[in-house]
Amino acid sequence: MVNKSWKIIPRPLLETILNNHAQHHRVPQPLILHGPRGVGKTTLFLERLLDDWNKGPHITGYVDFAQSIKDHHPQHNNSYPWASWSTCDPPTLHNCKNQLETCLESMTQKGIQLGAITSSQIFSTLNKWHRLDTVLRRIILQNNSNIALKSRNSISKVSSSVLWDRAVFALSARSNAKEIDEILGLEEKGKSLSVEEASYFREAAVALRLAKEVITMQQGWRARAIAHLNQTGGFSRSLANSCTDWPCLLLELLSKAAEIDYFQPKLVINNIEVLKKAILVDDSMVSGPMYHDSLIWRIVALGANERCLPIMLATSDSYYSYQAYWDFGFPDIFISREVFKLKLLLPLLQVLLHVHGRGMPSCLHNFGWAPQEAKMHMVTDYFSQSEWAVIVEVLGPNPRHLFELYALKQSSYYQKVLEDKASTFEDIVDTYLAYLQLALIDSNSITQEHWNYCKSLPMMQKSGKIPKDRLRFGSPWKHSSKLDDPTQCQQWAKLQLLDFVQSLINTEFGVNYLGDCSFEIFDDPCTVALLEVGLLYAQRDPSLIRPISIAIQRCLVRWLVQERMKMSLQNLLQFMWQRIEIFVCNNVCEYEFARGCRLDHNTKVVDIHWTAKLSQSSIRSLHEQIISHG
Repeated sequence: MVNKSWKIIPRPLLETILNNHAQHHRVPQPLILHGPRGVGKTTLFLERLLDDWNKGPHITGYVDFAQSIKDHHPQHNNSYPWASWSTCDPPTLHNCKNQLETCLESMTQKGIQLGAITSSQIFSTLNKWHRLDTVLRRIILQNNSNIALKSRNSISKVSSSVLWDRAVFALSARSNAKEIDEILGLEEKGKSLSVEEASYFREAAVALRLAKEVITMQQGWRARAIAHLNQTGGFSRSLANSCTDWPCLLLELLSKAAEIDYFQPKLVINNIEVLKKAILVDDSMVSGPMYHDSLIWRIVALGANERCLPIMLATSDSYYSYQAYWDFGFPDIFISREVFKLKLLLPLLQVLLHVHGRGMPSCLHNFGWAPQEAKMHMVTDYFSQSEWAVIVEVLGPNPRHLFELYALKQSSYYQKVLEDKASTFEDIVDTYLAYLQLALIDSNSITQEHWNYCKSLPMMQKSGKIPKDRLRFGSPWKHSSKLDDPTQCQQWAKLQLLDFVQSLINTEFGVNYLGDCSFEIFDDPCTVALLEVGLLYAQRDPSLIRPISIAIQRCLVRWLVQERMKMSLQNLLQFMWQRIEIFVCNNVCEYEFARGCRLDHNTKVVDIHWTAKLSQSSIRSLHEQIISHG
């Protein structure tokens, strides 16, 4: 057996594209690196890029919003979940906000150390977006409570710039000089700096603190309005922007201070989708989705109006592959870089493109691993030729599947399997598939997410929130208003999900939603649920909805077979009638997703030849072994 440590495989094309983007000191658009889970986006940044992006004039801030999810993050000796972050306990918005602000503050302090950010720059940037007179007067009076009445009257007549200088001086008097010197590193270079130069750096550091105090005070004035907004569930752009004022001010300061070969800051935000799911612990801030939208919109505006430091957003949520571009304005509002793999969909894609009269798109030269590319790195070093033939057929070339399977191969469990002379390498692959099956699908994450969405449909339909023209798209909206019993409604939702998976099999696991103009598929609650839990992924180019890997595809088929076998006669008749009804409806409405395809009991899209069954304790043991070898 090969016993070799796992190595990080270079991704030359993707690394070159990201490096080219990062070499600019200012750019007009943020970049989104998106792709299904397990293709190596986080590894690419942490292991291949960030070290080089923190050398010389470059300084890169890295923020991972999922870091506070302790049960599913390597920072806390756990592994990333295979399902999406929406299936995990969400972090608090306060933690996410602190992560972002702490990172940006440290980068700004670095700019102050280099002399690239000054007190006057902080004032001019802050004064452009905020009225400062009142808040500066209050800060000055707070720091000098014994000031004479005559001086109070004189303060009310001076300009904002004079008030700013006085506020900086007042704040300096109550600041710890030694602490400021440690932050700026003045003690190390104190011998080479004159008194005037040291004062210049200290003034900029105090000005940064003053700017934060100004924004905090102004946000406090809006506290009641924000609390009322959260209670009523309304929307206010001004209140949302007030919560993102501080990070956006820091981004603008860093962008203006950026200079080629001297100070080139950049920012990487990983798992940006977690910010949308973050929860509130009090009413001091707007909701997570509103904060998320405000932050991204202001980043886009900064880049379009004045150019911004390079910002890269990494995500496994397919919302950012296409829909986010429309939600934030137009299809090219972000720079899109997609990481995905193609294998069994190539023949289907070629047929689709031939039917629609288009040539093969350039995106087929993809950034992910094709089977032949993965074979060059895996065979002989980690797997034999015969083992690789099994892997590429059953699991596909997903990097995370390969790593976890290799970790399982190096574990004591594999040695126990080999002791049985009748066992083969296929048995360990079967065991890994069983682990994915129980961890992802049999854990009810799909049906629960689907049920949470579907149980609100009857009320939505009765209240008129669902437009009538969406009811013509077939079963997802039919008869839901008649199911007032939660048990019956849940059973109805499960039949919809079974029908959806069957239809997905009939399409050979690929729906060209853009090429076929089949956007109505996104109205289907089953699509929403499977995309939400991360088992399906909506690619941008080619515009296909498909499972995130061949292994997950097999797990979905196996789940369908199991549920069909457990059906009662009544449920089976309902399921069969459902498909007949959809077939008639879809022939009239031309619903192209094939939820109207005839049921084929002999479909051989995916052969299920493995029968490994594991208990929950065995799954937990395997999971721990995979983590320990990580």
